[in-house]
Amino acid sequence: MKRRDFIKNTVAGSTWVSLGGLPLTGFSQAKTKQLTILHTNDVHSHIDPFPANHPKNPNMGGVVNRGILIEKIRKENPNVLLLDAGDSFQGTPYFNYYGGELEFKLMSKMGYEATTIGNHEFDNGIEGLAAQMPHAKFEILSANYDFKNTVMHPFVKPYKVFHKNGIKVGVFGLGVELAGLVDKKMYKETVYNDPVEISKEIVKKLKSNEKCDLIICLSHLGYAYKNDPNKICDTKLATLTRDIDLIIGGHTHTFLDKPTLLKNLDNKDVLVNQVGCYGINLGRIDFYFDTDSSVISQGKSIIV
Repeated sequence: MKRRDFIKNTVAGSTWVSLGGLPLTGFSQAKTKQLTILHTNDVHSHIDPFPANHPKNPNMGGVVNRGILIEKIRKENPNVLLLDAGDSFQGTPYFNYYGGELEFKLMSKMGYEATTIGNHEFDNGIEGLAAQMPHAKFEILSANYDFKNTVMHPFVKPYKVFHKNGIKVGVFGLGVELAGLVDKKMYKETVYNDPVEISKEIVKKLKSNEKCDLIICLSHLGYAYKNDPNKICDTKLATLTRDIDLIIGGHTHTFLDKPTLLKNLDNKDVLVNQVGCYGINLGRIDFYFDTDSSVISQGKSIIV
């Protein structure tokens, strides 16, 4: 199928874009199906909203406000996939006191289904991260961190396929290079592998073997680096790979009002999104699947 042209009109700060040509496995009803992707990144232990007198973000953020917003959206459309792109830890005394337990427990209560591992997840060492795994009732995904010689090995998967109303969604995770960013003693024998090459391997599995209708990368690589154009980031990953439909990013605390539209190696559309930090915004991207193998998406950032 030919991909539809990018619809240039923007509505309420959102972008509509075609991602056609995806095989819709298991579809039997001749109607459009909506899938809503909700996402956060770099929340950094901000459990409470900012105070009312905060000069930049008065009353914004907070787990309770986010949870209310998520539940409202789920009532509008039950086909929701809630994801996070890493760095849930470190930034307030909640982390210093509870070591990540509270963050993971609250994410579990809100119904997060997957996260990737950010560099600050190692702030209490890899043992400290492993100690919090019983509190995470969601998938921990990282394809390019090799944990086989560490205590995290049993808890991490490279990818996960989610089934939402007949739609198969493949989600995989990527982490930033730890050397020079995190003390070696904190991540120990964790091995960093090239994210582009790993992505090609994982996406091939998700597309050819798993027959996914949509492929999402949870990335903690960073959106872009003006001073280091050769460093692998989300915008470069999008252009150097095939068949990734959406990259949900983190690490650089980049506030995007709407997803960035880029072209992959096959000159097909890839969406890249990131919603800043501290739980101030919630990303929302709606995908509309039709039985003619066409997919249209709409994305925006919602202030919490």
